[in-house]
Amino acid sequence: MTDTAATDSTEPIWHQTACNLCSINCGVEIKLADDGRTFARVRGDKANPASLGYTCEKALRLDHYQNGPHRLTSPMRRTADGSYEEIDWDTAIREVAAGLAKVRDEHGGETIFYYGGGGQGNHLPGGYSGGTRKALGMKYSSNALAQEKTGEFWVDGQLFGAMSCHTTPDMEHTACAVFLGKNPWHSHGIPRARTVIKEIANDPDRTLIIIDPRVTESAELADIHLQVRPGGDAWLLGAMLTILLTEDLADRGYLAERANRLDDLEALLADVDLDEWADKAGIPLDEIRTATRTIAEAESCAIFEDLGIQMAPHSTLNSWLEKLIFIITGNFGVKGGMNLHTAFGKLAGGGGGGTRLTPVGEHRILSGLMPCNGIPDEILTTHPDRLRAAFVESSNPVHSLADSPRWREAFEALEFSVVVDVAMTETGLCADYVLPASSQYEKAEATFFTLEFPENYFHLRPPLVAPLEGTLPEPEIHRRLCRELGAYSDDDLAPLHEAAAEGLDAYAAAFFDVIGANPDLGKFLPSVLYETLGPVMPEGMESAAAVWGLAQTFVAGNAESAARAGYTDGNQLFDAIITSPSGVAFSSDPYDVTWERMRYEDKKINLVVDELVDEFRTLADEDSRVKDDQFPFILAAGERRSSTANTAMRDPEWRRKHPTTGLRLCTEDAEALGVEDGAKIRIVTKRGETVSNVEISDSMRPGHISLPNGQGLSYPDADPEIDLGVSPNELTSIEDRDWFAGTPHHKHVRARLERV
Repeated sequence: MTDTAATDSTEPIWHQTACNLCSINCGVEIKLADDGRTFARVRGDKANPASLGYTCEKALRLDHYQNGPHRLTSPMRRTADGSYEEIDWDTAIREVAAGLAKVRDEHGGETIFYYGGGGQGNHLPGGYSGGTRKALGMKYSSNALAQEKTGEFWVDGQLFGAMSCHTTPDMEHTACAVFLGKNPWHSHGIPRARTVIKEIANDPDRTLIIIDPRVTESAELADIHLQVRPGGDAWLLGAMLTILLTEDLADRGYLAERANRLDDLEALLADVDLDEWADKAGIPLDEIRTATRTIAEAESCAIFEDLGIQMAPHSTLNSWLEKLIFIITGNFGVKGGMNLHTAFGKLAGGGGGGTRLTPVGEHRILSGLMPCNGIPDEILTTHPDRLRAAFVESSNPVHSLADSPRWREAFEALEFSVVVDVAMTETGLCADYVLPASSQYEKAEATFFTLEFPENYFHLRPPLVAPLEGTLPEPEIHRRLCRELGAYSDDDLAPLHEAAAEGLDAYAAAFFDVIGANPDLGKFLPSVLYETLGPVMPEGMESAAAVWGLAQTFVAGNAESAARAGYTDGNQLFDAIITSPSGVAFSSDPYDVTWERMRYEDKKINLVVDELVDEFRTLADEDSRVKDDQFPFILAAGERRSSTANTAMRDPEWRRKHPTTGLRLCTEDAEALGVEDGAKIRIVTKRGETVSNVEISDSMRPGHISLPNGQGLSYPDADPEIDLGVSPNELTSIEDRDWFAGTPHHKHVRARLERV
């Protein structure tokens, strides 16, 4: 635990940590109440090098995550009648290990799948799962990235040579900021999001462009808002590219030096009918031309794509077309544009050189992750290679993934399942065992959303309060499981225990000797580090032992970037990390380093993604304007609002401004349906139906409706007068997904509305 020193006895003690409610994980300081557990006050941490004291309203409600009746304090075992009983930890570890081992021994470890790796800002414990997975021979895994980002990762690989070549926008310095399918006012995505977009919007020499079907809070600030038709993004992007290449707006000198296959791309775009494509996009052609020329003529341009296009029709195609815009205009590898950043730890698995497929449905495995929408297909079958067991950690797929009814059916068909989480989640209620984890503020914690450039940051957060009695941090759970599964012995670890007592230099020398002599021990590295280095870490920081390994790996693979940030060896970086409660800059880069990170041998961009060419050509015959008479509305199932966060916040009391769900629709649609603001309305999709209250909002286009994310969560002893909200995935279907990456169409669900 790390405190801001009090200047006198009357000064409050503030504890440095971070908000866990979105990917940015802004640094915050928390003052505890007299009971030593309640979060009495929360404020931004000015010492955090990324967020610089910035935070939004969500962080102020963090006590609703940390303290409440939702917390589990004992391992739970499902009984024959479907209820749960408390058991002790020794019994839980023994029975969970035995249940998983039985499936492994009878059907093979590849029939056990892993889902998770940490929630928002809860990534460090996910690294410890590797030992348990290796001990069981588990082969397949997935997490939330597979319903959002894997198509984009794959496109990065096709353009730049590897899926690890992930682009990031330099919004701090850009002259033209474009947010595509994103509302940064609420969903952030960049450090100090609201401050940055206000600075851009208020600067007459800079331009803010928002591309979104809704008039969002960000769109209200924008210089240009392209209110695209829901699902019309591919036509809009295709039209913009055509304008760039036919109206002498492309940076042809840059492309000649930096890219391949421009002729092939121009040939592909030659048949685009701009008037027709603008109509399908739902935007007047002159508005598209104005935005496109603004991007091309700006001194620099950075583009941020997000779930609005990644969870919609033509998801992977959209990512390709979006990236071509900043490439064609020469905004890759430059200040104020798009660049390739470092990474302190992996967010996903490896991509490999070829295409892996799932064993039953033969779905593509991108970036090492099974597509979420395909997983139930891998269970609900008689195929001999079907998935038969599940290990879910700090995630809630039954609630957060498409088609909750199908997921419940899939869990019921599994031979064995275990969930590790702080609460009895919707997924926990489907599992055989639920193991209670310590919260993100009760252990050393970190995020691997290290996505910034030119400086990149890592924040290891010390524990804020003692673990709730009856809970264990995930590293300890995995250590016990590895031991129970016979992964290694005390004799294997003895030399490392001895070296750890002598200091980091001695430990480093012994570590490489031991692993070199016993390569099998390397399969269980996180747990080995936790067992041997953890005991000599500062109190409460045992879970951070794996960071030592990451620091060694990072400096070895990124020596120049680390040196520019001030670190010449892994131990030096590790020392800085564990002694800096507000985080550190672990790498620093010049802009031209982006070209060094290109993975194609000639260091040139491959402009044409052959696998997506046929899909692009079908856009000429496809029509986004056609309505479905049975389901005439397009539902965005999961809009980010000020009163929503994610499933970390189960307590409905935190939504003080908007306690109920609120289906948003425009005035025109409300009048046609004969409903008023606050009335009840039934939402029907091909998968299910539910009832919500109406929130009339002229931010919506006619025919476009939206439900917020993060609601519909069960909560113990909830006030019956409080609406827990609608769970959007009771309405979504696993069938509606991108043909290539399998990402779901959460933002484009066909629906109809009926008066109650």
